[in-house]
Amino acid sequence: MAKVKTTFFCQNCGTQYSKWQGQCTACKEWNIIAEELIQKPEKSDWKTPEKASTKRLSKPLLINEIDTAQEARLNTQDHEFNRVLGGGLVPGSLTLLGGEPGIGKSTLLLQIALKLPYKTLYVSGEESQKQIKMRAERINPNSSNCYILTETKTQNIFRQIEELEPDIVVVDSIQTLHSDYIESSSGSISQIKECTTELIKFAKETATPVILIGHITKDGNIAGPKILEHMVDTVLQFEGDRNHVFRILRANKNRFGSTNELGIYEMQGSGLREVTNPSEILISEKDEALSGNAIAATLEGMRPLMIEVQALVSTAVYGTPQRSATGFNAKRLNMLLAVLEKRAGFRLGAKDVFLNITGGITVDDPAIDLAVVAAILSSNEDEALQSDFCFAAEVGLSGEIRPVQRVEQRILEAEKLGFSTIFVSKYNKISLKNTVIKIQLISKIEDLVDFIV
Repeated sequence: MAKVKTTFFCQNCGTQYSKWQGQCTACKEWNIIAEELIQKPEKSDWKTPEKASTKRLSKPLLINEIDTAQEARLNTQDHEFNRVLGGGLVPGSLTLLGGEPGIGKSTLLLQIALKLPYKTLYVSGEESQKQIKMRAERINPNSSNCYILTETKTQNIFRQIEELEPDIVVVDSIQTLHSDYIESSSGSISQIKECTTELIKFAKETATPVILIGHITKDGNIAGPKILEHMVDTVLQFEGDRNHVFRILRANKNRFGSTNELGIYEMQGSGLREVTNPSEILISEKDEALSGNAIAATLEGMRPLMIEVQALVSTAVYGTPQRSATGFNAKRLNMLLAVLEKRAGFRLGAKDVFLNITGGITVDDPAIDLAVVAAILSSNEDEALQSDFCFAAEVGLSGEIRPVQRVEQRILEAEKLGFSTIFVSKYNKISLKNTVIKIQLISKIEDLVDFIV
């Protein structure tokens, strides 16, 4: 009879304690330490015993003798997913995808699994095979390489993997799995760690990529111990507002590529559509020029985007003027209004100011400061800006126009989309030559006022 041991785990950070206590000393949270039963029998390999006995032992090698030839990545047939991963799935890698409930995590991975030209096993612990089939009929009903398995016990999953020998495994989700080696319930700290360890061992020994879906907490972190994110090779975050159609895929950790890339999708009835040129979608189509609209050249990771900034300045009805910003930092808006009043002489203290970033996205790039100021001035004077003007600069507290990083990449994106003039700081070092777009260099906020007013 295996010895049964009782331990206590913090459900927030995974810290283990020998007895219960009110506060976790690691993360300082209260009343989140729970008791879990851990049974530790002698573990077997993920393979069956007869196959496990032939396992080759790992030997130390001189670093000069290690083969550095890169293994070919597996193309997922999804350009945005490939971009975020750094070119495709690396054989033997473990990828963790997190996101809010209903954001489209399962849809994204099912869509990829249905497109893949490789034999794929989609393991679901949350939906039945019929439910998955109903979703698959909307996305790609003619897939001949995707196998669906509804199972939560890891030992049964590995038994099916041995028979099927898939090229890629997708698990939805890691919080629903449980192992016979741990007696606690599914989703507990010890179960998540044990199931992930078994999947890592399988992935590394067979060079099979494994993609996991992970639930998140109310704080936006992936549920379970923080060590889970350290164990996997890649951590992806699927973001977006369910009230809008756009979804953003980011890499918070990537051992095989950059974490600065991002992928953009549009949610449709037939699944997620890849957005290869998001600038054309984020800029709204208008029949006539309207005041209060300005175009900013911003960067999301390594990707340049042209976004539309909308401002509305009106006389305050109540004693205290309102300041409202959607998709932009409200405190930074107040700072820019103070700069306009102090340095440019505009009396906005008695007026309501509303600011909106179109498309439902949130931008924290300081390079959109100049576009925000231009939109506010345009609305205040009720003068429409030229539709082929765009802006890329930061505004300082003294009213100076500060340079921004990778300005040449922003200029080329604006030129590609047909803009005639881009306003940037004169302190930016620009080496571009023979550009069609006019680069207007300004040093003070007063220079911008002269162009607009």
